[in-house]
Parts: sequence; C-alpha cells; structure tokens
Amino acid sequence: MPKKTIYILIGCAAVLGIIALMWFAVSEYKKPGQLDTFAQCLQSKGVMFYGAFWCPHCQNQKAMFGKSSKLLPYTECSTPDGRSQLQVCKDKNITSYPTWEFADGTRENGEVPLQTLSQKTGCQLPL
Repeated sequence: MPKKTIYILIGCAAVLGIIALMWFAVSEYKKPGQLDTFAQCLQSKGVMFYGAFWCPHCQNQKAMFGKSSKLLPYTECSTPDGRSQLQVCKDKNITSYPTWEFADGTRENGEVPLQTLSQKTGCQLPL
C-alpha cells in the first residue's frame, strides 16, 4: 500500500476519533446532574448560597454538587479583582464564605454537608 494511502487512512481515523470524543463530551454535558432536583429544591425553598470565586471552601461546596452546582441559588460576593465585597453581600452582612441563608433567616457558615441542607430545607437527597 502506498504511503499516501496510509497517511490518508490514518488522517481519516484521527478525524473520526476526534468526532467520537466530541460527541461523547457533548452527550455527557447534556445529561442532568445527580443533584439537579436537590439544587432546584433549595432554590424553591428560598435558600441562598453566598460565596467568592477565590474561596477554596466555596469551591469545595460547589464540588459537592458536581454538575448540579450550576443550578445552585448562588450569589457572588467578590469584586472581579478579589479585593472587595459587592454591595449586595454588604447589605446582607455576609462576613464569611461560604454562607448559606435559609428562608427563615437562619444561616450556616462554612462547608455545609448536603445532609444538613436537606434537613434544614426538607429537600430530599437522591438515594
């Protein structure tokens, strides 16, 4: 088999491989997260999660929700340069991150276990 034909076959195989990987990535992205319903329930119960993009505990809290973190009722408190707090969080007297505020006005600070969020709100965690 001539070298040119081999190169064409290798190129076609590479393109097909890339297309397959892209299809897999897109299909995985479109699947709902395991905690989508839980995160949506938190929002419907009037819960708010205050945090800052630079806060490692906020990142850990979001990681607990995996893909479902995009559905959290989240308010960013940091200015883009990370040096100050946005007025919305000053008005709410948010002094540490993460802060969870519940509909009854109570708060939990720090990384709150999912089970605690479930107990405080009545939102059920998936089995």
